[in-house]
Amino acid sequence: KKSDQELKDEEMELFTKYYMEWKGGKASGNMSYTNIPRFYYRLPAEDEVLLQKLREESRAVFLQRKSRELLDNEELQNLWFLLDKHQTSPMIGEEAMINYENFLKVGEKAGPKCKQFFTAKIFAKLLHNDPYGRISIMQFFNYVMRKG
Repeated sequence: KKSDQELKDEEMELFTKYYMEWKGGKASGNMSYTNIPRFYYRLPAEDEVLLQKLREESRAVFLQRKSRELLDNEELQNLWFLLDKHQTSPMIGEEAMINYENFLKVGEKAGPKCKQFFTAKIFAKLLHNDPYGRISIMQFFNYVMRKG
């Protein structure tokens, strides 16, 4: 006579066998699901102290890395100074403008943290109906402050 554990093991074995046959298993050649990366991880339970500590530590490291990418006050002031220095005349009312050529010059001088903001895509996104093909310095600076 078989024990309860042996019966459960046998049942699980049969279930797995029939399920794999029904699903197509390894014989079907459709293994694309093995290439899909895992995107959901359950939260650790209260009694899983080590997993909770690991989650907290990885979150802290992630946030530290993200905060290092942010522009500090000095870098923002430097960016504003460079934008103001390279503005392209004529002004529209009180609004200082910058053309693409000067925009790229500022991008080279602004430093590595700012490099991500000095792309043609961002310039085009902020470009409106200026007859000289310029963007507003203030709009660009506000964009950097929101995104960075």
